[in-house]
Amino acid sequence: MSPRKKKQRNCICPLREKLGHVFKPAGTPLKEMEIIILDHDELEALFLCDKQGLNQEAAGELMGISRGTVQRLLAQGRKKVIEALVEQKALAVAGDVPEQGASDDNAETGERKGTEHG
Repeated sequence: MSPRKKKQRNCICPLREKLGHVFKPAGTPLKEMEIIILDHDELEALFLCDKQGLNQEAAGELMGISRGTVQRLLAQGRKKVIEALVEQKALAVAGDVPEQGASDDNAETGERKGTEHG
């Protein structure tokens, strides 16, 4: 039995145009760092709830998903952001990971994928 197909999620976060960016501590080459992937729907949930101050129910309505899914996305997204900050790892927005050995000048590694996740 295959997993259930994910619902389309609406994305209004300002960073949606810059999917594929990598944020990392200064001074360490990207090729020497572990990269944590922050999916765009996790970023959207963080943006709506933590930046815009919406509750989970309102964020879920805007994203077209349930409140419980927003809660799960927030927990996953916060865990990834904290891990990247505390353990000094790179944080890649969306699903695009730079190829090993990519220079820091080539941190932008992807094109916008659209709002559908999956």
